[in-house]
Amino acid sequence: MKTGFQTSGGGFDFLGMRRRQGAVEIVYDDGVQRRMVWRVRAPANEGLVGEALVRASREVRVLPALFAELRKRAIQIEVVAS
Repeated sequence: MKTGFQTSGGGFDFLGMRRRQGAVEIVYDDGVQRRMVWRVRAPANEGLVGEALVRASREVRVLPALFAELRKRAIQIEVVAS
């Protein structure tokens, strides 16, 4: 399963969701130099994670929006790579 969203703010930001070794991961790439990966800590509904990504990708400030959307849905994450 892989799902990705380009941000609508005119930048090159990319948000994606993938499954690795049975865990759901969230990937952010700013298109220039920064790539970050987080693992969803507890089993989460992929629909809720995808909804959070869609909403965050519509915002100008993608990362703060992503963290806010994940908090709203009580989805906990841990850093895999930054």
